[in-house]
Amino acid sequence: MARSSYIFTSKSVSEGHPDKVADQISDAVVDLFLTRDPQARVACETLTTTQRVILAGEVRGKGMIDAEGNWEPGAQEDIQRVVRETVRRIGYEQDGFHWQNLHFENHLHPQSAHIAQGVDASGNKDEGAGDQGIMFGYATDETPDLMPATLYYAHRILQRMATDRHAGTVPFLEPDAKSQVTLEYRDGVPVRAVALVVSTQHKPGYFFHAGEGDAALYGQLRDYVMGVFNDVLPHGFLTPETVIHINPTGRFEIGGPDGDAGLTGRKIIVDTYGGAAPHGGGAFSGKDPTKVDRSAAYVTRYLARNIVAAGLAKRCTIQLSYAIGVSEPLSIHVDLHGTGRVAEDRIEALLAAPERLGFALTPRGIREQLGLNAPIYQRTAAYGHFGRTPDGAGGFSWEKTDLVDRLTPLL
Repeated sequence: MARSSYIFTSKSVSEGHPDKVADQISDAVVDLFLTRDPQARVACETLTTTQRVILAGEVRGKGMIDAEGNWEPGAQEDIQRVVRETVRRIGYEQDGFHWQNLHFENHLHPQSAHIAQGVDASGNKDEGAGDQGIMFGYATDETPDLMPATLYYAHRILQRMATDRHAGTVPFLEPDAKSQVTLEYRDGVPVRAVALVVSTQHKPGYFFHAGEGDAALYGQLRDYVMGVFNDVLPHGFLTPETVIHINPTGRFEIGGPDGDAGLTGRKIIVDTYGGAAPHGGGAFSGKDPTKVDRSAAYVTRYLARNIVAAGLAKRCTIQLSYAIGVSEPLSIHVDLHGTGRVAEDRIEALLAAPERLGFALTPRGIREQLGLNAPIYQRTAAYGHFGRTPDGAGGFSWEKTDLVDRLTPLL
């Protein structure tokens, strides 16, 4: 039996976290390729460390690589440009990691012909999935964006801090930061903050720990973060019993890739549902939408969000599975967690019928339904891929609720 009263925790990391720097660089490369060729194929991995960014992976795309697998004139320079622009936008101008001075290496190479033959459409064969695997989508009615509340607030704490940092209103903040939110749930509804943690990189001197540092400067940082908590969390969530840790280790001046190496794809729980739902294991960033690790995770969120928005359930998890080179999903599983107003198998039958759903759950069908062959990915690579607002350029299309009319007849 599902518990209705419990305590749960999620964490987030800022755009300046070393792993998120890597994710944003990888997705900037995806966007560059898709800008030149909407059918481009990209699998870009990024390593960040002290004054160094290294790219590796497989790519293909008109305007970037020619038919013989050679770089087009200026293509590698364009890649380096978007890498440095990404680091500059995040705000890294530190001795240990500076957008202008960092050493850059590009080890991207043409996509394997053996992968291409399975993914590309040919003859009577439709485009196949870019890999085998399982993907999950989730939605819950506990926040307006139909996201788990713990992750929802963890993201928003850091987004507010980043906005203030970029605006110059908090000159003591540096780009690297983490948040963690623990909430108490009663009858399945979040009611109060049990514990809040923020660790943020700061300018020299803004710390006080074990009698060392400047208590007054640390007080400025602490008061600012407390103000963010009060502004972001619902009224009444902060109580005298809330446990609060702000830079609990003390000094946090060395951060970002200078403090810890970053890799693409190491923050997949931050990217999705904060641990409140299963994860198939595949990362999103650095991958073009033929990779179902990305596109199928987006469409399962899209379907789950519409199911909850249509009132079919208060919570919904959807799983899809694929085989490399095969178009149709191998399985469709729906779990309404005991909150459904219709039987799960009726929803599964609708999702398996393109004529009823309105599109097929094939790589091509997903991409066309959600408009995924566009340069919309760098904006997804910090503060979560889900629970975001769709934009006019096609970004976050999987957050639309335009399937509600197809789903409500099931009630």
